[in-house]
Amino acid sequence: MRFTSFKQNNAMDVVESQAGHRAGRLVLVDVREHSERARGFAPGSRHLPLGQLKARMHELPADRPIAFICQSGRRSALATTAARRAGLDARNVAGGMSAWERQGLEVEGEGRHA
Repeated sequence: MRFTSFKQNNAMDVVESQAGHRAGRLVLVDVREHSERARGFAPGSRHLPLGQLKARMHELPADRPIAFICQSGRRSALATTAARRAGLDARNVAGGMSAWERQGLEVEGEGRHA
């Protein structure tokens, strides 16, 4: 699978990000706060709140693309920019968890059923 949408604006859609994550071709990182994530998150995603990203950037893998996700795509866009400046292959999941849920993709967490 080639991530063609990456080259234009460092963004990808939720379906593409889910497929890449499931196949192990990218790491999905949720940059929302703990309380937001508790309401529902993408299965298997890592949690790294945006406010901690700078201090914990070293925890992110350099061997695979990273797709950042938040609720709407704004904070994940900031995370993408910061990670790319740090030399990582980073992408923004356009529309965030709102788009993820609109697509009917699987969500885990409090009150959610797979």
